[in-house]
Amino acid sequence: MSDILIAGGVLMLSAPILLLAAAAIAVRLGRPILFRQTRPGLGGTPFRLLKLRTMRDDCEPDGRLQADEHRLGALGRFLRRTSIDELPQLWNVLRGDMSLVGPRPLLMEYLELYTPEQRRRQDVRPGITGWSQVRGRNLLEWSERFELDVWYVDHWSLGLDAKILVMTAWIVLTGRGVAQAGQATAAKFTGQR
Repeated sequence: MSDILIAGGVLMLSAPILLLAAAAIAVRLGRPILFRQTRPGLGGTPFRLLKLRTMRDDCEPDGRLQADEHRLGALGRFLRRTSIDELPQLWNVLRGDMSLVGPRPLLMEYLELYTPEQRRRQDVRPGITGWSQVRGRNLLEWSERFELDVWYVDHWSLGLDAKILVMTAWIVLTGRGVAQAGQATAAKFTGQR
């Protein structure tokens, strides 16, 4: 219930920021404004994640999309560094697909690559922010992220969620950990080695 109240309040307060960002995206990147992608939720159940679009649709001569780092311009980098691109996920929280705090919802294709221990991250609703986000975000190795996600599952409490939300505010203000060196965000997860 507190997730819904907080998400609704933040969504209303951030509406002017969302409108400005949407206008900038429409001018600089065109339509669509929102990026929608199927991600695994609680128990691995698929849902449609919403984010503000941050990349151009530039393609190679063969029709394949160019690498993320080539399609991410100044506007996209700003939206990601400030986490403004994540604000539409508050709607996912209102719908019950996500919580404010929990392991970040990754790609559906990663589910089959998880070890049984890593799969435990799906035992709670995914979150807009989480323990691994405030402990290093995309600067962490995949194994570290999964370890922190499972630790969160095992130690969940309202107090821990409150701590993570406060820590998230600092992370957003500093823009720390948005991307690994040489990546638009992070290297692709290829499974346990």
